[in-house]
Amino acid sequence: MGRVLGVDACKKGWIGITDDLRAYFGATIDALVSAAERDSGLAVVAIDIPIGLSSSGPRPADLLVRGLVGRRASSVFGTPVRQALETDDYREACAASIRITGKSISRQAFALRERILDVDGWARRTDRPVIEVHPELCFATMAGSPLPHPKSTWAGIEHRRQLLRDVGVIVPSDLGYVGSVAAVDDVLDAAAASWTAARFAAGRAVSYPARDASVSEDQAAIWA
Repeated sequence: MGRVLGVDACKKGWIGITDDLRAYFGATIDALVSAAERDSGLAVVAIDIPIGLSSSGPRPADLLVRGLVGRRASSVFGTPVRQALETDDYREACAASIRITGKSISRQAFALRERILDVDGWARRTDRPVIEVHPELCFATMAGSPLPHPKSTWAGIEHRRQLLRDVGVIVPSDLGYVGSVAAVDDVLDAAAASWTAARFAAGRAVSYPARDASVSEDQAAIWA
């Protein structure tokens, strides 16, 4: 089995953590994966971003995972429909969403538009397995139950670090450039994504809803 890469967004782009605990940065998802592959090939890439956009309504994966992470449900936002993301005007995006789903979209969700479209285009071009993850689901899977504290708190950070240590993911204190551009929660989320990527490569990951790996919009799934 080749290396795997867990990916999370940061303010300046994307960061990735591999299962051999190397850290990478890229301004785009393609640049990030290319940087990681210069060291060695990748068997799986797991990304904390919606992969597989609906054109007709809410994604079942989002609704299902929101129910699995307990009080962290607010961290699982509803992915806007494709038509809303393909306009760069927020009011037009809201209008498209209302027309198709009957509901508007939040500015927070719309703010992720460029990230979502970056991955959407790249995932359709790449020939390697790419899966969607949500770190709160990854951590809940490690813990066996939803986490009690937000990742923005000291208790939340320390709990997540301990969960990673318990599954053998001990993130180095020196991450080079990545350590200077990524927030603490970005790094821990990428490490959690890497853990799920390794589980996927070994055939142990679980998809919500249950399905085989794909990026097609009618079968979007979140893995843990």
